[in-house]
Amino acid sequence: MGRPTRLAAACAAAALLTMGVPATGANAAEPTPRIDLRVLVVTDGGPATQAIMAELEGSGTPYTTVDLTAAGRPKIDEAFLSDSVDGRPRARYQAVVLPDDNPFGDASAEMAALASYEKRFGIRQVDAYTYARPAVGLNLAQNPGYAGSLDGRIAQVTAAGAAGPFGYLDGRIPFEDASPSVSESYGYLAVPLERQAPGAGYTSYVDAPIDGTSARGSLIGEYTHDGRSELVVTFVYNQHQSQYRLLARGIVEWATQGVHLGADRNYLAVHVDDVLGADDRWDTELNCTPGDIDCGSAGSGVENDPIRMTAADADHAKQWSQSHDLPLDLAYNAGGSESYKEEHGGTDPLAQRLITDQSAFRWINHTYNHPFLGCVQDTGVVPWRCAEDPLGGTRWVGQGEITSQIDDNLAWAGRNNVAVDRDELVTGEHSGLKTLPQQPEDNPNLSPALTLTGVTSLASDNSREREQRTLGPARTVPRFPMNVFYNAGRTAEQVDEYNWIYTRKADGGSGLCETTANTTCLPEPLDTTTGYASYIVPLESRIALGHVIANDPRPHFIHQSNLAEDRIAYPVLEKVLADYAGLHADNTPLVNLRMKDIGSELRRRAAWRAAVDAGRVSGYRIGDTVTVTTDGSHVPATLPPGTELAQTQGGVPFGSPYAGRRSGWAAPAGLQNEVVLTLPGGATPAAESAPVTAARVQEPAPEPVLPAGVREPVSYGPGDTVAESARQPRS
Repeated sequence: MGRPTRLAAACAAAALLTMGVPATGANAAEPTPRIDLRVLVVTDGGPATQAIMAELEGSGTPYTTVDLTAAGRPKIDEAFLSDSVDGRPRARYQAVVLPDDNPFGDASAEMAALASYEKRFGIRQVDAYTYARPAVGLNLAQNPGYAGSLDGRIAQVTAAGAAGPFGYLDGRIPFEDASPSVSESYGYLAVPLERQAPGAGYTSYVDAPIDGTSARGSLIGEYTHDGRSELVVTFVYNQHQSQYRLLARGIVEWATQGVHLGADRNYLAVHVDDVLGADDRWDTELNCTPGDIDCGSAGSGVENDPIRMTAADADHAKQWSQSHDLPLDLAYNAGGSESYKEEHGGTDPLAQRLITDQSAFRWINHTYNHPFLGCVQDTGVVPWRCAEDPLGGTRWVGQGEITSQIDDNLAWAGRNNVAVDRDELVTGEHSGLKTLPQQPEDNPNLSPALTLTGVTSLASDNSREREQRTLGPARTVPRFPMNVFYNAGRTAEQVDEYNWIYTRKADGGSGLCETTANTTCLPEPLDTTTGYASYIVPLESRIALGHVIANDPRPHFIHQSNLAEDRIAYPVLEKVLADYAGLHADNTPLVNLRMKDIGSELRRRAAWRAAVDAGRVSGYRIGDTVTVTTDGSHVPATLPPGTELAQTQGGVPFGSPYAGRRSGWAAPAGLQNEVVLTLPGGATPAAESAPVTAARVQEPAPEPVLPAGVREPVSYGPGDTVAESARQPRS
């Protein structure tokens, strides 16, 4: 996957160790400065700075925001930017993010203060979105040049970018083109000035071909001048767009020079629910699912033709997991196997095959029979409602029933020597947890049942509850539902149901897309033969990949029916994996965690974020030493290769390798409130820019109008926000 690690990348990593070294013009008599590990973001409310803030927030990197549109905002001057601590000069911010290269206007005292600060302490500046012109080391976007929509274009990481901040990418940067009727990303393609001002230089890190020429125009590059460095970005983006998600890590790494609190990795885990059970099938004539309360009941003549994996499907799942190096997590219902054996002469080839090959998977308790464990459902009405007791109170499934469903499933695993972690649980349809609108509160019997059975990690539905919460001894783990329907084993069934949900009544659909907020209707029904491969697979894989590259560890879930018959889940998963491999270098593999470890990651992030927001943690660097004071929270960080915990804290390597850095979590040693890390020493300043050329001053032409850009997430159409409200709720 991706290109081999380059020697040049290792050399560039050394260049990232220069943060905190005063620039050439600094007072040599000053002691080594202290650089606080916090980013200053000056924003005008535009999408580019908001996107960078989202990356910092998601990775846990502390930052301070100055809103240029806010009345009474702080003035950016020397006192705001720096002071001294114990006689040592202190830079309050390790990097500066501006909405463009000079948002304050001509002859601004604030811009002058920032420039002086950056030069004195060696601080880098990101110009989140500006347009090409000599003031940022580029020609105007003309002769050769281009200004306009970048939708559908393929940008490329340059050799300098690969050896520098974007070495975790494999080269290609596709720009989204989700809708032909919407311009999603505007930008400028321009070449660096042939001759820069004295002492200046420009190095392009990401570029794209300029139409009608052999030239390539820069989209991201480093402009060095006046003892300062700016990262010049000449296209607009928002935090949801894949081209930004691919580049976000490198932007932060460049700005912080590879030393910062917080961490960013790419995660993928796939849960397969209802294994050993069977799933009801969508009826393409009735446009509903027999077995559901709104599609006929027992004795009505409506047949239920359930979908269940076979031994051959299980063997294929094993081979697929091994060949793709992605073990599937099987959420199993042992009662389904016992029922099958009762009806088929006492044998279950599916269970036998899965037990034989159990080491190819991870196993999760999904309860014995997959019952609804919330309120007692009154299915005499559509939609169902919670049944009431004689006093008008809600009737709840009892604690004993919940406990037996958990324990009986574990007992089956024990009898068959199946390795399952009793800490983890997925209830049927995530039941027991509140289910709006019918059940606005948790089943009060669920928490004590979790206590009795030792469950500490409980699955929840991300489309209902995105954040973790505590229930007795357990923390929830929100899971992304994939829009590959639980009641479809064949491609034609999936497309037929998809058409029913996402087409207008006039086109033969349900019309749900015409009445549901945030829902986009298909322009016409998909072809049941070709629509799955041509439309649903690209769309659903793109949505899943968007989660993967957004530093989001939450797992995705599908159903065993999707691994049976036409095995419709595999094309989606394979495209996610193939697209990821085509975009990332070998040093940035997918991280595949089991459910309880995902829960721990989310819990640590929440604790760290709360501590940062409350001002209970802080970090700084002096020379080769990073010190983080903490309230006891684990500390996430991203640091250069070779970084170790200080000798007083064990002297062992910090974290683990990822994307050319070391990242991970560290905790203070016993009876201490600090994490101290030692960076690899001996680094000397190394320029990442091209050699400076002879000066040729160019008079700037009149500046073009700066477009506002895309300020809202661009909808992917059916399967994006629609899926969060309309996709199948079963699990």
